[in-house]
Formats: sequence, structure tokens, C-alpha cells
Amino acid sequence: MKPSLIILAAGMGSRYGGLKQLDQFGPNGEAIIDYSLYDALAAGFGKIVFIIRESFKADMMKAFAHKLDGKVEYHFVNQDLSMIPPGIPVHPERTKPWGTAHAVWVAREVIREPFGVINADDFYGAESYQTLADFLKGLEPDDQRSYCTVGYYLRNTLSEHGTVNRGICSVDEDNNLLAVHERTKIKRFPDGIIRYDSESEHPQPLKDDDFASMNMWGCVPHYFEVMDKHFRIFLQEHGMDPKSEYYIPTLIDYMIAEQLATVKVLPSESTWFGVTYPEDKPAVMAALNKLIGEGKYPSSLWS
Repeated sequence: MKPSLIILAAGMGSRYGGLKQLDQFGPNGEAIIDYSLYDALAAGFGKIVFIIRESFKADMMKAFAHKLDGKVEYHFVNQDLSMIPPGIPVHPERTKPWGTAHAVWVAREVIREPFGVINADDFYGAESYQTLADFLKGLEPDDQRSYCTVGYYLRNTLSEHGTVNRGICSVDEDNNLLAVHERTKIKRFPDGIIRYDSESEHPQPLKDDDFASMNMWGCVPHYFEVMDKHFRIFLQEHGMDPKSEYYIPTLIDYMIAEQLATVKVLPSESTWFGVTYPEDKPAVMAALNKLIGEGKYPSSLWS
């Protein structure tokens, strides 16, 4: 059975000043999602599920549906604040989304097979999609414990324009994930060492080859069963906080701690890049043009 791919595309792009999902970065107006779709189809994913908001569903369908018609099964699934288990009180004036773990959970009606998860506004590289697809396609049909995350070498995820925040993977000798630690204000210092901000007086060092999780996950349908239970607990504890969010690493860490899953970190040499601020756009466009010049992508993806 071919794996599915969930694309988390419900963000409003408040820091970017618009919908990053639809902005044009390629030479023929391609969005970053276009490159994700191109790489996913080449890697053998058999279903695409876009997690979106109802307010821009029509625009998303117009941008991507015709490119997938006849090539792969696809769905557009709305993520709404009201999509929570019944009977649990939440803050009545909440407007903030429930987070990435919830965004995946809303796809439970259309997913029955192993699946990958990516961000809509991140470029991951063809090698990473193939690595992820191979892992998912290699699972036994009844496997409900095996998860993975594509681990990017930290040196390939830094920015020349300032500091970055990254989820740094702690692994054992077999590259099994032990935990994801959020590290903030990471940058390379003049002495060549990468350091991150901490509560201590001095920034703490990181290694070039530390694995950073860039929210590229491989999961099995077991995810939805565990999320059903743990999301209720989260809402009971944090539902009245209008800014609380439930992230995928939170659920993954819970499953590891409770021995409900094993999570393999799959190394990738790909260089990740993404967009957070408008100032990021020129660098992304230049990176894509470089890949096209190297023959990694055709100049027009869908012609």
C-alpha cells in the first residue's frame, strides 16, 4: 500500500504578511508546495491530504487540484477550532489554532495507511521524501508502533540572516529518538561553533551534525487512536488558555515515554529552507533557481 502525505497548510502567515502557501517562488509562479508535491509523487506517495482553513479552500483548490487530477488521490480537509472531542469546556474567545498535532488529527477520516507529515511552507528536498516514503512502504501491514522523523543535520538548517529555533533530536546509538528539545536563537559564532540561547549566562554549544527535526514525520494510523485520548487530557488541562497549542513533538514524546511507539531518526543530507518573513523570499527563490540550474528540477514543474 502506498503511503499518504499530509501537508499542513492551515496557517494564516501573520508574520509573513499573507498566505505563504500560495506565494510564488519558482520561475513559473510555483509555490513551495508545488515542489513538495513533485517530490512526493516521484517518491511514491499515493494520496495527498491538504489541511487548510475553509476561508481559503477555494484558492487552494484552484492552485493545486488541477495539477493532481489523474495523478494521485487528494483531499482538502478543513481544520477548525470547533473540531474537538465533545463535553470539554474551552475558552469561548479563542481564535488561535490548536496546533500541529490537532492539524494531523483532523485528517483521521481520510487516512487508513502509513502517512508522512510536512509543513506547507518548508522545502525539504527530494532525497528526504524518498527516505520517508521508503520507511513507510517498508512497514508491515499490522505495524502500529513504528514512527520516524527525517533528521536534518543542523549545519544544513541555519540561516545567514539571523538566529533560528530548532527542535534538536536526542537519539540513542541506533538513531532511535529519545526526545525533541526546543532550542532557541541558534546561530554560528565567529569561532565556527554553533550555539543556542539558554537560561545560563553564556550560550550553550551544539554540534554541526546534531539532528534537527523540521516537522517531517512518518506515522501510522495508531497516531489517531493515541491522539483521541491524549488530546482530551490536553484540553482538560489547557483548554481555557486561549493561546495553548498541542504540537506533534508533544504527542511523540508522550508515546516514547509511555513505550507506545518507537521513532527512528532518518538522516538526510538535504538542505532545508523555508519562509517565515517576507525578507526570506529572495533567498528561497535563489535556492530554487540554483537547484533548477543543477538539473534537480525542470524549469516548469507541471508542463
